[in-house]
Amino acid sequence: MDRDETHTPAVLPRPVVPGRPLPLRVAVPLAVAAGLALLVAFPPYGVWPLAPVGVALLAAAAHRRRLRAGAGLGFLTGVAFFAPLLAWTNLHTGYLPWVLLSLLQAGYLALLGAATAWVSPLADRSRWAWPALTGLLWVGQEALRDRTPFGGFPWGRLAFSQDTSPLLRLAALGGAPLVTFAVALVGGSLVTAVWRGWVTARHTAPADPLGAPSGPGSPQGATAARRWAPVAVPAVVAVALTGGGLLVPVATAGSGATVTVAIVQGNVPRLGLDFNAQRQAVLNNHVDATIELAGRVAAGQQRRPDLVVWPENSSDIDPLRNPTAGARISQAADTIGAPILVGAVLLGPGAGQVRNAGILWRPGTGADMDQLYTKRHPVPFAEYVPLRDVARMVSKQVDLIRSDFVPGSTPGVVRAGPAVLGDVICFEVAYDEVVRDTVTGGAQLLVVQTNNATFNVAEARQQLAMVRLRAVEHGRAALMASTVGVSGFVAPDGRVSDATGFNTREVVVRQLRLDDGRTLATRLGWWPEVALAALAAAALLGAAVLRRRQRVMPG
Repeated sequence: MDRDETHTPAVLPRPVVPGRPLPLRVAVPLAVAAGLALLVAFPPYGVWPLAPVGVALLAAAAHRRRLRAGAGLGFLTGVAFFAPLLAWTNLHTGYLPWVLLSLLQAGYLALLGAATAWVSPLADRSRWAWPALTGLLWVGQEALRDRTPFGGFPWGRLAFSQDTSPLLRLAALGGAPLVTFAVALVGGSLVTAVWRGWVTARHTAPADPLGAPSGPGSPQGATAARRWAPVAVPAVVAVALTGGGLLVPVATAGSGATVTVAIVQGNVPRLGLDFNAQRQAVLNNHVDATIELAGRVAAGQQRRPDLVVWPENSSDIDPLRNPTAGARISQAADTIGAPILVGAVLLGPGAGQVRNAGILWRPGTGADMDQLYTKRHPVPFAEYVPLRDVARMVSKQVDLIRSDFVPGSTPGVVRAGPAVLGDVICFEVAYDEVVRDTVTGGAQLLVVQTNNATFNVAEARQQLAMVRLRAVEHGRAALMASTVGVSGFVAPDGRVSDATGFNTREVVVRQLRLDDGRTLATRLGWWPEVALAALAAAALLGAAVLRRRQRVMPG
């Protein structure tokens, strides 16, 4: 037997069998790093490639662990991610709401960590399944978090970190759930490559001491190529998946008529909850800014808008019941000669109840009661208090919300004349069905009315990222109108134009092209998420079956 035949078995890799998880001294820092990587992927940082890196780090930390340990590592990731991401919630309400909300959201990542540990036998059985399992579990976790409790809180979905990524284009095919799946799939591919590289390095035999050939054409070279293929292939897949998003066609502009729209960002006298005590000043700011715009139009310095959009809470005085407030809005509409979509707080319908609404105010005729949208998804513990008696035992601050906002029952389809608007208010932009219902109802232009006066610029930019995804998802031009910023226009391909500064008074005007078409994502609706979440449930069930078989196997 010659020398090559004698030593060939020495360089063959050992069989890879399920082994131990990473040591806790390694897994714990990885879990914390995962949360921080996810955080930096979101605005205002916007380093979107770190989102799949964060996914990969958590997947590696929880792999092969017991359920309780997986949950604990997921919780660490959640705290490191959500606590700083949601820091804007403590600016004017104290630390308790921020801490409770952050811990609640971290609990869902604890479930994800446990689920990741649970499906480890499937990932070990087939290394190519690991990326798909990672993607499915993330979609399943977000589907649950987006709906529970009290209607859910979708802030921090992986999809919302990809506003400048090629993967954003996937929203046109399957909405936010498909983008989340793609991000997590890339992360799963990364962890597969790195984990396999670590295993391969551990099982690599030393070089042949007798100097046997090891080039590409030698047996050792061929063996090395086979050994490192499981590392290279997932890495290449991760890069290809990310770049492949650029191949998804999206509209750069609408295909219908053009409309000139003005966003009025009137600003508030000063930031904080006490801005409600200055309601008349806030209304006056928006009226005066609109009248100034009319002056520039009359002087030929600015194109006359077909529509003016004011933000949420631009009139916290009910203009339907307060003649002075109504007269001021009518003055603005008559002077500019265009309808104004006003964000207003309306009293009723019952005693102690209020509504957060967008109402169309027409020049010459005033409020159009047929074109009024009431926010369908009020924010729990911010706009209404569920289980008030129980919540009061946790914090008496709940009584700062004296009147509960009541939800509307119909989508925000507002027929403004020059355009059919899809109106959503503030946090509603995070909810898939609330936005989609306006498009299926005939909306040609997406409008997000928001009030960021009690938050900060980080929250505003996170919200604008959601608007960008919605524009691509439904192939519609969109805009965000804020009291203090950031306001701006978004093209159907997600590009932002005329973004305003924060805590400034500004008016921006732009021509937009409308569209009546429907993307694949619009037509499919929630079915991509249902399918992916169902597959996630099937993976959990499959892991249970495999675990039971492993327990009953002899030896």
